[in-house]
Amino acid sequence: MRVIEVSVYGAPDVLRLAERPDPQVVAGLVRVRMAATTVNQADVKIRSGQAASRLGTLAPPFVLGFDFVGTLIDAAPGLPAGTVVAGFLPWFELGTGQGTYAEIVHADPAWLAPVPTGVVLTAAATVPLSAQTAQQAIDLLGLSGGAIVFISGAGGVVGRFAVQHAVAQGLHVIALAGPGEEDDLRALGAQHTVPRGTPDDAAAGVLRLVPGGVDGIFDAALLASPLLPALRTGGSFVSASQARLATPERGIRVTAVHGAPDGTQLQEILQRLATGKLTTRVAGTLPLEESAEAHRRTEAGGLPGRLVLTF
Repeated sequence: MRVIEVSVYGAPDVLRLAERPDPQVVAGLVRVRMAATTVNQADVKIRSGQAASRLGTLAPPFVLGFDFVGTLIDAAPGLPAGTVVAGFLPWFELGTGQGTYAEIVHADPAWLAPVPTGVVLTAAATVPLSAQTAQQAIDLLGLSGGAIVFISGAGGVVGRFAVQHAVAQGLHVIALAGPGEEDDLRALGAQHTVPRGTPDDAAAGVLRLVPGGVDGIFDAALLASPLLPALRTGGSFVSASQARLATPERGIRVTAVHGAPDGTQLQEILQRLATGKLTTRVAGTLPLEESAEAHRRTEAGGLPGRLVLTF
């Protein structure tokens, strides 16, 4: 099968097309023939070497990739062979260097969800890691309907999903918006937006709207402690990264989300996508062999969504 390998750490040009043996049957796992995957920021950090300290003894050459959409080669419980499924690989936790930039991948059936009829596969590919991470972050806040949540980085991929999940759970959302993002975030359900500036400016903007502070903050932009003045005493703060936690104060509960694959949760999210209750954005599609170009565009920033690699 064809794969894209990270040959050595470095710039996008270190990505190379290679041939590897097709995966064989493994007890407890199923094989998925890939249709599409995405380029995530984590892929960029792994390829460049920025994440090398997290990999232990794992070193190049290895295969990147988290998200997947494809067709089951092997039957899974409730999912016959031939079913089109989506999911994501917990790449860091697996520690095998076998990711989704490959024509066939192994997956745990518990990670899988069927892709509803009518959902475009390239759109479905953008959902598993980002939308589940966002949902799990909102759940970690532990807020009830009617509570007020501030979401930094709301215009990004994870942030947009978080806004939609929070609104669906009856939360009132204040979103940190970059230039030109305000209308889009309000269309997703945010009641108010705060313009992007310094972290102190963001906190001050929230306090002008809610003088006593909001009930929860999901920090998708990794602004950390400077946002805490915008959070009420005893509130909840969830960071998108364990490496960028706020320093707890005033009884505030601080934690970080680390997205975990959950097929049941993903099925619910994909159903919302199918019925138009959730939206996603595909920034563009490229064939697998143009992975280096996809990484270059991702590193340049400013994309309106995820780039998708197709097979």
